[in-house]
Amino acid sequence: MNAAVLTGPGKPFEVHEVDLAPPGPGEVLVKVAASGLCASDLNAIDGKRTLVPFPAVLGHEAAGTVVETGPGVTRLRPGDPVVLSIVPSCGGCASCARGRPNYCTTAAAAMDAGTLLDGTRRLSLNGQRLNHFLGVSSFAEYAVVPESGAVAVAKDMPLDRAALVSCAVLTGVGAVLNTAKVPAGARVAVFGCGGVGLNIVQGARIAGAERIVAVDVTAGKLAVATRFGATDVVDARQSDPVQAIRDLVGGVDHAFEALGREETIRQAWRSLDVGGEVIVVGLMRHGATLTIDADPLVNEQGIRGCYFGSSVLQRDVPALVDRYLAGDLLLDDLISQRIGLDGLDGAFDRLRAGEGARNVLVFE
Repeated sequence: MNAAVLTGPGKPFEVHEVDLAPPGPGEVLVKVAASGLCASDLNAIDGKRTLVPFPAVLGHEAAGTVVETGPGVTRLRPGDPVVLSIVPSCGGCASCARGRPNYCTTAAAAMDAGTLLDGTRRLSLNGQRLNHFLGVSSFAEYAVVPESGAVAVAKDMPLDRAALVSCAVLTGVGAVLNTAKVPAGARVAVFGCGGVGLNIVQGARIAGAERIVAVDVTAGKLAVATRFGATDVVDARQSDPVQAIRDLVGGVDHAFEALGREETIRQAWRSLDVGGEVIVVGLMRHGATLTIDADPLVNEQGIRGCYFGSSVLQRDVPALVDRYLAGDLLLDDLISQRIGLDGLDGAFDRLRAGEGARNVLVFE
C-alpha cells in the first residue's frame, strides 16, 4: 500500500510502498477513506511535542471501511463504515476500571512506543519497522487499529466529514458539553478558530449559550465562526481581545483556549467574569510553563485542562454523526481543501500559517 513516511522532525514526507501485516487478535483492518490534518500531527512534524518515535506513518483523524477483522473481534464486521480514534482502550487497566478509558495506561504506553495495544508494529518499509502514530497511522491507504479505537457510524455518513468527528469535532464539541458542561444562557469566549475552535463555537451554540465571542486574527475564520454560531467576533489584530470581550458582554462564564499559547491563555483568564472558568483545549509545547495573574483567584475563577473533549467514543461519536445528519452539526464548511498524499507538505505549511480550518487527505 502507499503511505506517507516521516523520518524525523522537520523532514518532508516521503511517499513509499510500505508493508502492512494483517490484524491480530482484537484488531481490524480499515481501508482509509479520509484523514484530517491536525495540530497534533503538526506538533510531531515540528518537534513541538514528542508524540512518536521515528520513522513513522502519521495521521490519526480518520474514517474508513472495515475490510478484515482479527480473532476475537465481536463489535465490528467487514463493510462497516468507521471513525478511527487516538483513544483506544484495553478495558483492564486502572484508568479503564475507573471509567476513564480515554486515559487508558496501556494505550498511552503503546502510543509512546509507536506500537499498537499489544506492543507490536504492523508497518514496515523494505523490512525495516515503521512506527504507528497514536495507534492509527492514517496517512496511508490502509490501517490496522484496535477494535476499541474504531466506532461504527451510519452508512449514509460521508466519510470525509466523518473523519473530522474523530478528533477536531470530538475535542471541540466535547470540551463544551463534557468538560465544561456549559449551561444554556452562558457567556462564552473562544480563543482560536481553527478546526477545534470552530467546533467549540458550535458546541456552545448546541449547548444554548446566549453569547459566543469568537477571537482570531484571520477574517475568514471569523466569518466561518459566525456561520457556526458566534454571536460576536473579535479580530485580535485590530483590538485588545480582553477589552473587546468586556465591552461586549462584561466578561464571560467560560473561556476556551484552542491554540496552546501562553499569551492567549492569559487573555482568556483576564476575560472571565466572577466565577468564570478557562478551559485550555490547545496543546502547549512539551515542557512549557504558564504564569497567570493570581489576583482573579479571589473572584473564584478557575482554570482547567481538557483532553479529547472528555469524550466517550461509543457514546459521543454516533451522537455527533446523528447531529450532522440532522443538520445540527456543521461539518461541510470545516473542509478548506482536499488533498492527496503528495500534498501533505504544502497542506501542513498552510496549517502552520493558520490558513483555513481543515485540510483533508482523501483516497479515491
